[in-house]
Amino acid sequence: MVETNTFGSTAVAQADYHLEHLVYEINFQAAKIAKEVAEEFTRKDSQKPRFVAGSMGPTTKLASMSPNVNNPGFRAITFDQLAEAFKEQARGLLDGGVDALLLETITDTLNVKAALFAIQELFDETGKQVPIMVSGTITDASGRILSGQTAEAF
Repeated sequence: MVETNTFGSTAVAQADYHLEHLVYEINFQAAKIAKEVAEEFTRKDSQKPRFVAGSMGPTTKLASMSPNVNNPGFRAITFDQLAEAFKEQARGLLDGGVDALLLETITDTLNVKAALFAIQELFDETGKQVPIMVSGTITDASGRILSGQTAEAF
Protein backbone atom coordinates (compact mmCIF):
# COMPACT_ATOMS: atom_id res chain seq x y z
CA MET A 1 0.00 0.00 0.00
CA VAL A 2 2.95 2.35 0.30
CA GLU A 3 5.93 2.78 -1.94
CA THR A 4 8.82 4.86 -0.75
CA ASN A 5 12.11 5.49 -2.46
CA THR A 6 15.41 5.03 -0.72
CA PHE A 7 18.07 4.18 -3.24
CA GLY A 8 15.35 1.75 -4.40
CA SER A 9 11.77 0.99 -3.46
CA THR A 10 10.09 0.08 -0.21
CA ALA A 11 6.62 -1.32 -0.05
CA VAL A 12 3.88 -2.61 2.19
CA ALA A 13 0.88 -4.71 1.13
CA GLN A 14 -0.03 -4.08 -2.53
CA ALA A 15 2.99 -2.03 -3.47
CA ASP A 16 3.66 -0.35 -6.78
CA TYR A 17 6.83 -2.30 -7.58
CA HIS A 18 6.35 -5.48 -5.49
CA LEU A 19 9.83 -5.21 -3.98
CA GLU A 20 8.83 -5.08 -0.33
CA HIS A 21 10.79 -8.27 0.38
CA LEU A 22 13.99 -6.53 -0.79
CA VAL A 23 13.68 -3.25 1.10
CA TYR A 24 16.20 -3.97 3.84
CA GLU A 25 18.75 -5.49 1.46
CA ILE A 26 18.49 -2.69 -1.13
CA ASN A 27 18.88 0.01 1.52
CA PHE A 28 21.63 -1.81 3.40
CA GLN A 29 23.73 -2.48 0.30
CA ALA A 30 23.24 1.01 -1.12
CA ALA A 31 24.24 2.65 2.18
CA LYS A 32 27.20 0.29 2.59
CA ILE A 33 28.52 1.07 -0.90
CA ALA A 34 28.02 4.83 -0.43
CA LYS A 35 29.78 4.69 2.95
CA GLU A 36 32.74 2.77 1.50
CA VAL A 37 33.15 5.33 -1.29
CA ALA A 38 32.81 8.27 1.13
CA GLU A 39 35.48 6.78 3.39
CA GLU A 40 37.76 6.12 0.41
CA PHE A 41 37.59 9.76 -0.67
CA THR A 42 37.97 11.02 2.90
CA ARG A 43 41.18 8.96 3.20
CA LYS A 44 42.50 10.70 0.07
CA ASP A 45 41.83 14.14 1.56
CA SER A 46 41.23 14.07 5.31
CA GLN A 47 40.66 17.83 5.33
CA LYS A 48 37.44 17.23 3.42
CA PRO A 49 35.42 14.52 5.18
CA ARG A 50 32.52 12.94 3.31
CA PHE A 51 29.20 11.89 4.82
CA VAL A 52 26.35 9.69 3.65
CA ALA A 53 22.71 10.72 4.02
CA GLY A 54 20.15 7.96 3.57
CA SER A 55 17.16 9.31 1.68
CA MET A 56 13.67 8.19 2.71
CA GLY A 57 10.49 9.10 0.86
CA PRO A 58 8.35 10.31 -0.63
CA THR A 59 5.45 7.89 -0.68
CA THR A 60 2.72 7.42 -3.23
CA LYS A 61 0.09 7.31 -0.46
CA LEU A 62 -0.98 10.14 1.84
CA ALA A 63 -2.09 9.35 5.38
CA SER A 64 -4.10 12.53 5.87
CA MET A 65 -5.92 12.81 2.54
CA SER A 66 -8.32 10.57 0.67
CA PRO A 67 -7.43 9.55 -2.89
CA ASN A 68 -11.17 9.16 -3.52
CA VAL A 69 -13.04 12.45 -3.94
CA ASN A 70 -16.34 10.59 -3.44
CA ASN A 71 -15.20 9.21 -0.07
CA PRO A 72 -13.25 11.87 1.86
CA GLY A 73 -12.92 9.62 4.92
CA PHE A 74 -11.12 6.87 3.01
CA ARG A 75 -7.37 6.45 3.50
CA ALA A 76 -5.20 4.27 1.26
CA ILE A 77 -2.61 3.77 4.02
CA THR A 78 -2.53 3.68 7.80
CA PHE A 79 -0.10 5.35 10.15
CA ASP A 80 1.07 1.91 11.31
CA GLN A 81 1.72 0.72 7.74
CA LEU A 82 3.73 3.85 7.03
CA ALA A 83 5.71 3.49 10.26
CA GLU A 84 6.47 -0.15 9.46
CA ALA A 85 7.74 0.73 5.97
CA PHE A 86 9.83 3.68 7.17
CA LYS A 87 11.31 1.63 10.02
CA GLU A 88 12.45 -1.09 7.63
CA GLN A 89 14.01 1.53 5.36
CA ALA A 90 15.78 3.23 8.24
CA ARG A 91 17.07 -0.06 9.65
CA GLY A 92 18.74 -0.96 6.35
CA LEU A 93 20.24 2.50 5.99
CA LEU A 94 21.55 2.61 9.56
CA ASP A 95 22.96 -0.92 9.38
CA GLY A 96 24.64 0.09 6.11
CA GLY A 97 26.40 2.97 7.85
CA VAL A 98 24.64 6.22 6.92
CA ASP A 99 25.64 9.33 8.85
CA ALA A 100 22.22 11.00 8.62
CA LEU A 101 18.67 10.27 7.52
CA LEU A 102 16.87 12.59 5.10
CA LEU A 103 13.09 12.51 4.93
CA GLU A 104 12.53 14.16 1.59
CA THR A 105 9.89 15.58 -0.68
CA ILE A 106 7.35 15.42 2.15
CA THR A 107 3.87 16.52 1.09
CA ASP A 108 1.93 15.16 4.08
CA THR A 109 2.80 15.95 7.68
CA LEU A 110 1.16 12.75 8.94
CA ASN A 111 3.46 10.73 6.69
CA VAL A 112 6.53 12.47 8.12
CA LYS A 113 5.17 11.97 11.64
CA ALA A 114 4.98 8.22 10.94
CA ALA A 115 8.55 8.29 9.64
CA LEU A 116 9.85 10.21 12.66
CA PHE A 117 7.96 7.87 15.00
CA ALA A 118 9.49 4.83 13.30
CA ILE A 119 13.00 6.29 13.35
CA GLN A 120 12.77 7.17 17.04
CA GLU A 121 11.48 3.68 17.81
CA LEU A 122 14.47 2.23 15.92
CA PHE A 123 16.88 4.56 17.75
CA ASP A 124 15.41 3.38 21.06
CA GLU A 125 15.74 -0.28 20.07
CA THR A 126 19.29 -0.11 18.71
CA GLY A 127 20.87 2.63 20.79
CA LYS A 128 22.15 4.18 17.52
CA GLN A 129 21.27 7.74 16.60
CA VAL A 130 22.11 9.91 13.61
CA PRO A 131 20.91 13.38 12.65
CA ILE A 132 17.57 13.59 10.83
CA MET A 133 16.73 16.18 8.19
CA VAL A 134 13.23 16.80 6.84
CA SER A 135 12.53 18.38 3.47
CA GLY A 136 8.96 19.60 3.01
CA THR A 137 7.58 20.40 -0.43
CA ILE A 138 5.56 23.54 -1.00
CA THR A 139 3.21 22.76 -3.88
CA ASP A 140 1.74 26.09 -4.89
CA ALA A 141 1.90 29.86 -4.58
CA SER A 142 -0.12 29.81 -1.34
CA GLY A 143 2.95 28.50 0.49
CA ARG A 144 1.22 25.30 1.59
CA ILE A 145 2.21 21.68 1.31
CA LEU A 146 -0.12 19.25 -0.47
CA SER A 147 -2.01 18.32 2.70
CA GLY A 148 -2.75 22.01 3.35
CA GLN A 149 -0.34 23.09 6.08
CA THR A 150 1.73 26.21 5.79
CA ALA A 151 5.49 25.97 6.24
CA GLU A 152 5.10 27.36 9.78
CA ALA A 153 2.46 24.76 10.67
CA PHE A 154 4.56 22.03 9.12
